[in-house]
Amino acid sequence: MQTTVEPSEIAKFEAMAAEWWDPEGKFKPLHMLNPCRLDYITDQIAGEFDRDLSAQAPLEGLRILDIGCGGGLLCEPMARLGATVVGVDAAARNIPVAQTHAEQSGLEIDYRHTTAEALAEAGEQFDVVLNMEVVEHVADPQDYLDACARLLRPGGLHVCSTINRNPKSFAMAIVGAEYVMRWLPKGTHEWKRFITPDELYGHLRAAGLDPVDRKGFVFNPVTWRWSLSDRDLSVNYVTAALRP
Repeated sequence: MQTTVEPSEIAKFEAMAAEWWDPEGKFKPLHMLNPCRLDYITDQIAGEFDRDLSAQAPLEGLRILDIGCGGGLLCEPMARLGATVVGVDAAARNIPVAQTHAEQSGLEIDYRHTTAEALAEAGEQFDVVLNMEVVEHVADPQDYLDACARLLRPGGLHVCSTINRNPKSFAMAIVGAEYVMRWLPKGTHEWKRFITPDELYGHLRAAGLDPVDRKGFVFNPVTWRWSLSDRDLSVNYVTAALRP
């Protein structure tokens, strides 16, 4: 079966697997970004599926897939909101880390060491597919997004975040994050793999999806917090698309 998994990229995350739940470890940037990611994801789900986020278990009845789930930083809050959650990762060492943490948290989450392509081949279907900070690590973004689209039920929601490709993103996401702040190990990202918002919209449309929203994730070095922006998509950004 064809796969877009890039072994060299998987190896980078295998090496860091034990640190997923350390907020001061190698995944500190994701821990800092996670509240902002969750706000965007839950708002998009609530809007698309007419859910009241203030209700108890507002995502009950929805089947959500998190591709590249890592240690479960997104899976666990989705499960707490009542969703049926499947988390998959191509890096085998991430899965027992995620499983152990979910058990300790009293959560039932279906974690699997597999790929989007394998799930699509098996005919799996989901209401929501979360595809966060993964597309810049695969061998063929179009083939990968084609598989993601096949995993959605008609009317399903696809949320995808990645990093823009321009001089600012090189300075911030690579030089700043890896060499100056040392938030990430050197070599975590390759600038040539970054994707512009217009390119990502093109890939999503080619996969048969209808892009409906995009926003930037913007880091404020004064408040040391991330926020959503309608205008600034210059480095980190997120998109929402629907399967007609």
